[in-house]
Order: sequence, then C-alpha cells, then structure tokens
Amino acid sequence: MQEMELKLELSEAGASSFLKQNPFDCSPTILRQRSVYFDTGEWDLFKRGLSLRIRRCGNERIQTIKSGDGSAAASFTRAEWERPVPDDSLILDDPEAEALLAGASNNLAPVFEVHVKRHRWRLTESDATIEVALDFGKVVAADRQAPLWEIELEMKTGSPTALFALARKINLIAPAYIGVLSKSERGYRLLGPLPGATKASVTALTPDMNAATAFVQIAAACLKQFRVNEMALSWSRHADALHQTRVSLRRLRSLFSICKSMFNDSRFDHLREELRWLASALGRARSIDVMIKHASDEELSNRLQAARSTAYGAVEAALSSARARSLMIDAAEWISMKDWRSDESGRALRVQPARSFASTVLDKLWKKVARGGDSLIDLDDETRHELRITIKKLRYAAEFFGPLYMSKAEAKRHKRFITAMEGLQDQLGSLNDLATAPDLLSELDLSAVAGAEDLVSAADKEKLLEDAAEAHDTFVDTKRFWR
Repeated sequence: MQEMELKLELSEAGASSFLKQNPFDCSPTILRQRSVYFDTGEWDLFKRGLSLRIRRCGNERIQTIKSGDGSAAASFTRAEWERPVPDDSLILDDPEAEALLAGASNNLAPVFEVHVKRHRWRLTESDATIEVALDFGKVVAADRQAPLWEIELEMKTGSPTALFALARKINLIAPAYIGVLSKSERGYRLLGPLPGATKASVTALTPDMNAATAFVQIAAACLKQFRVNEMALSWSRHADALHQTRVSLRRLRSLFSICKSMFNDSRFDHLREELRWLASALGRARSIDVMIKHASDEELSNRLQAARSTAYGAVEAALSSARARSLMIDAAEWISMKDWRSDESGRALRVQPARSFASTVLDKLWKKVARGGDSLIDLDDETRHELRITIKKLRYAAEFFGPLYMSKAEAKRHKRFITAMEGLQDQLGSLNDLATAPDLLSELDLSAVAGAEDLVSAADKEKLLEDAAEAHDTFVDTKRFWR
C-alpha cells in the first residue's frame, strides 16, 4: 500500500505550546510506542532505500517494511508492507518481504530504537480525512541519543493539498519546518559521524524519465539538502554549514532558471523571488567567513569575528522567520502537487525525454560560457560576475543531469568536465571575492584597519585573471559529456 505523509519538525517549546493549545475540537488519543529497527552490519537495507522495524504499542506489535525516499521534502509517498507479529522477532516468510530483503534476511539484527509518546487526532478537513500525530521522544543508537519533536500528517482520504493547508495552520500556532528525515534516517545518522555540513548528493535519474519528472526529483533533493544544512546551522555557527545552506538554495534557484520554460505559473515566479530573498539573507555572513580565512592581521580578524557574529544572528533570524518557513512549505507543495503538469503551456518541454531536455540546456549554457570568456582578462567586474553566474548554472546542470549520461565513456567525460568546471569556478569565485571586498570592508567600517589592503591587492587580481583565463581555455578544450 501507499502511505501519504507530511512531516513537520518543531522545537521542544513549540511542541509543548501546540499540545497545550490543542487547536482541534477533540482530545488526543495518547499512545506510547517503542520501535526497533533492523539492518545488517553493512546497512544493506539502508543502502537499498528500505527500513524494517517492529513497533510495539501496548500489547500489539506491528512489523513494517518501507521503501522509497518518502522523507524528501517533495516526495511524501512511500510503499509500505505491514503485518502483526507476536514478539520482537522478525517474520519474513511473506513473498514480497522475501523479495525486498533478498540476500540480507539471514543477517538482520537490531541497530537502533525510537521511543515516543504520541498524541493522535483524526480530523476531517473539507473532503479529506487526516491523522495527526504529535510525537515527543528520542532516537537511541548504541551510546548516543537525540531528541525528537515532530508532527506527522497522514492522508487517509481526500486530496493531498489538505495536508499542506493543515501544515500552514499548524505553522501559525507553533513554528514548524518541513521535515525531511524519517525516523529511520535519524537513527542511521546517530550511528555515523556527528552530522555536519552536507554536500549535494547525486539524484537518481533514469533514461525513461521525462523532463518534468526529472525536475521534481532534483528539486526535492535540493530542498532536502537545504533542510539538513539548515538544521546543522541551527546547532552550530559553522562556516561549512552556512556555505552548503547557500549552495542548496543556489542549486534550487539555478534549477528553476534552467527549467523556467516548462512553466507558466504565477506561483513559480513567486517562489523564485522568495528563494532569491532567502539566499541573499545569507550572503553577508558567507562573505565575512571568506574574509576571515584570508585576514592576516589580528585586529582585523577580531573585528571581522565580531561582524560575523552579527551577520550570523541575521541569518538565524531569517531562517527562523515565518516567511522562510512558509516558503519551504509552499515550495514543497508546488513541487509535489504538480498542478502545473495540466497546463498546456510548456507541456511539450515537460513530456520530452529528460536526456533530450538536458542536452539542449547544456548546449545553450556551454555556448554562453565559451563565448563569454573569450576575452576574460579584459572583462569588467560586473560582466565577469554575470559570466560566473552562467558558469554556476552550467556546473549545477551538469551535476543535476549527469546520471542520464552513464555509459562508460560518458561517465569518464562527465568527471573530466566537472573537474574543469570546478577549476574555472574557483578562479572566478576568488576574483569575485576580491571585487566585492572593498564595499564590504567599507560597510563594516574596516577599510582603514591594518591588513585590510591585503584583501584587495591589485597584484592578486592580475595573477587571478591569468589563472582564470587559463582555466577557461582548459574548460573549452574539455570534451562535452552529453555530445
């Protein structure tokens, strides 16, 4: 069967406040649940996108297998198989279970547990029936544990749009963030290194996908990368977490720009503008982080650290704002609901094979970068910055659509192409840091501080321009993997 579920993450104070207010017209049913998750020592199930648990509630035990990445922000349907069991021992004699767990069933053992106190309501919203579960609990793995405060909205009948409408109501009562981690993922994260900054992962695309389906898959992955880095940033003001939070927003904005010809929807334009606002809210903190890495004078470094503290405070205020939370709920709904697929405008692009769409996009961006960098040394700062933006779009497009070009030869060319793009992007990034440093130093009233002149050295710019021009030549000479 298919499970349709939307998760919302709350703070402890938010969850307590929500429960105290109880915005529904009935009292919740209270349940205590203990779930034991199983896997092999090599995490074979996790690697297959599966989770296997036995959940105990009172005297009842239910064994559940789930498949699919339903925790992603815009992919909230998962296949699941349930059966009652008499105790905490697995029963795997069902043909479907045997097929799913093939090769792993003899090596399964408990790997972590989830303990929750669940408050459950069953609501009727218009023509929809939704089960609401507010969980207070913890995830326990070996000698480590993590608290858990989340709301699960599970669609029983009706349209999934009702899930998002209810999510917005909840967000007005207690700050609620789109949840992108399943309980099983939380357990596996506890078993590994402490979570920190998370780089983008490869999105699984297949040759039989059309362009619209590829867009949805990639967009969901971008939203997930944003949320896990936003969470890491809330735990620690780490520069890498901030950087990857910005990267995830840039990737999503680039995807929207790349695919804009598919859509004629006012909500699409609104989301693009809101994503631009949120990305810009993180810009100053990132620029200060870059300056700190290059500051050699102690006084300048100290002054920059003070400015960094203020800038990170502004980042935290932006990310925790109602505007940002609403943006992520809106984005997840727009991507996952896919009402735009019924619009005839852009339909021909949406239904074409993803690989054909990707090749056209990559060709167009490649030509802009190749031509735009012909006289790179002679470009003014603004034109060079525009070229840098196009290079980022091409780099992200190459990463997004890379899985569609996976023959042995294409994979080799893809790797070389990404390496060439990285070199060019790094050089232009350093030039951009150099170009923007004077204005930022002036805004921070640090232009006259000892060591500030080292951050805007003309000699550095001359060398960087030469290196950038050489990197551009390397890029042009690198064989395109999609041709």
